[in-house]
Amino acid sequence: MTTIINMTIQKLPHLLLLLGVIAGLAFGSPVLAATSSDRIESSATEAVKGTIDDLIRVLDNETMKQPERAEERRRSIEGIIKQRVDYEEMAKRALGATWAKVSYRDQREFVGLFVQLLRDSFASRITDRSDEQVAFLGELRNDAFAEVKAHIKGRKIDTPVDFRLIHRAHEWRVYDVVIDGASIVSNYRSQFTSIIRDVSYGGLVKKMKEKAIAVKTFERSPLP
Repeated sequence: MTTIINMTIQKLPHLLLLLGVIAGLAFGSPVLAATSSDRIESSATEAVKGTIDDLIRVLDNETMKQPERAEERRRSIEGIIKQRVDYEEMAKRALGATWAKVSYRDQREFVGLFVQLLRDSFASRITDRSDEQVAFLGELRNDAFAEVKAHIKGRKIDTPVDFRLIHRAHEWRVYDVVIDGASIVSNYRSQFTSIIRDVSYGGLVKKMKEKAIAVKTFERSPLP
């Protein structure tokens, strides 16, 4: 039986919350600015760096660290991520060829379930900042697409991370993150394709719904 969906992100204990959103991208690190003299504010690198800076301000806010403000802190982080991540593009690429075969209504449903999956997978990893540093190394551009190359280093991590973005509506939006050569979108696509092949698209949706219900039930359960 194919099980759903456990993206391995232990390599980034304080850095990524994909998803979104993931789901999305949560960073716990000081940011080293890129040294390229021709970088401009509208670049994809500036977009990623700006999001990291916004997240750091929330993570470093001592008032927001109070237990009674945990939900407010989570919403603030998710709001920042939502502004930068293109969930539909991410979901479309994760579903692969099946995306074009399902109805518009099914596509809307899948995007919602995918966002919930990302949130459930990454939300528990939001922690205080650690000692990691993010160095931006360069940016590759191809029309409306860009890849921002970075390297993250700290006591427990030393790995390359690439952010893949698409330019839409006058802004850069992240649609994939590649961690040490492993694409988050490709990882999910491999799992989704396997489930669709072994069961069906409806079976995949059912599994995603069951996972979402299980997480919500756990979150509502009283502590022992």
